[in-house]
Amino acid sequence: MIEVMLLESLSVAALVVVLVCAVVRPFGLPEAVFAVPAAGLVIVTGAIPLEDVREEAARLGPVIGFLAAVLVLARLCDDEGLFRACGTWMARWARHRPRRLLGAVFGLASVVTAALSLDATVVLLTPVVFATATRMGTSAKPHAYACAHLSNTASLLLPVSNLTNLLAFTATGLSFTRFALLMLLPWLAAVAVEYVVFRRFFATELDAPTEDDGAREPAQFPLFPLVTVAATLVGFAVASAVGLDPAWAAAAGAAVMAGRALVRRHTTPTAIARSAALPFLAFVLALGIVVRGVLDNGLGDALGHALPDGDSLPALLGTAALAAVLANLINNLPAVLALAPLAAPSGPGAVLAVLLGVNIGPNLTYAGSLATLLWRRITHHHDHDVQLKEFTLLGVLTVPLALFVSTLALWVSLGISGT
Repeated sequence: MIEVMLLESLSVAALVVVLVCAVVRPFGLPEAVFAVPAAGLVIVTGAIPLEDVREEAARLGPVIGFLAAVLVLARLCDDEGLFRACGTWMARWARHRPRRLLGAVFGLASVVTAALSLDATVVLLTPVVFATATRMGTSAKPHAYACAHLSNTASLLLPVSNLTNLLAFTATGLSFTRFALLMLLPWLAAVAVEYVVFRRFFATELDAPTEDDGAREPAQFPLFPLVTVAATLVGFAVASAVGLDPAWAAAAGAAVMAGRALVRRHTTPTAIARSAALPFLAFVLALGIVVRGVLDNGLGDALGHALPDGDSLPALLGTAALAAVLANLINNLPAVLALAPLAAPSGPGAVLAVLLGVNIGPNLTYAGSLATLLWRRITHHHDHDVQLKEFTLLGVLTVPLALFVSTLALWVSLGISGT
């Protein structure tokens, strides 16, 4: 009994250390510097058996491979000028009207997040939004906050839009296309709620006059990256239909872009490897092992008792709320790792409700999502002061309403499809 309590305490302590260091990043070190030793400690002490370690590695392997491929694909698209063209298009569409710019940011960020994952929105689109707002002479605040919120909320649509989706996709038992069809209505509902709240919350900034610099150059989107991304998205659906992991389609898209860039000497193998964010991939694997140790030593049973059964509307609402709370307490990656397997016996609807909670919920606090933490560092780099009070207030206004409306939409989608 004492040994069990010690292993439980050790697992929880390891998870706390990993999450705190991921948030604070002492000395600017990568998250993996702390997560990998913590995972090693959990393994060495026997908190998680080696067989379970191999099982967790096998489960996360395709997810990590997919993430690496998408990060490479997004970076190479940026090198080709895709996101700069997006900035030009936003400025032209807005016509120096901040409210139109907000609509453009919402549209682009939603599409980019869904197609290229939330990392592309945070890392690649957010700096473009800052530059576009500065060029228009308007406040960047509403548009920068939109990138943060949509990197989480707009990642509901596809299995490939968020690492949390990938981690739960297998547990749903759905095909790529069926997943997207079920999440389409919740995705639209959640984004619509965010947009309405943003227009009212930032009314002062959006109504302020701007400085017209007279620039009206057309946006010239690079064709090759657009075609490659579109083909990769089709590849995801085809791969799922024939029983292949989506990671193969992502790898093919990244390989095409990388091969072209290397032949044209626009990049180097070292730069491609760096864009894959290998330390972060190691962090994801280590985090999965640590979370598995916590689940096997008590947390799994506690969450199993708290999680509602079934896919009725009250059960879906309860599941989404629990997932949102847990995401803000321990971050959304550990939350989905913990809840998705427990929700799976209740059917795909319950797992999708978990995703609503872990994807929308993190907009409430900085610590809810690694993407939000990364966004905060990017805003500081652009000399934009993010105020905790303002961030939290905006989250309080958007998260509960978006979570309720999107869960209701999911319940409707499940009823229409007969799932």
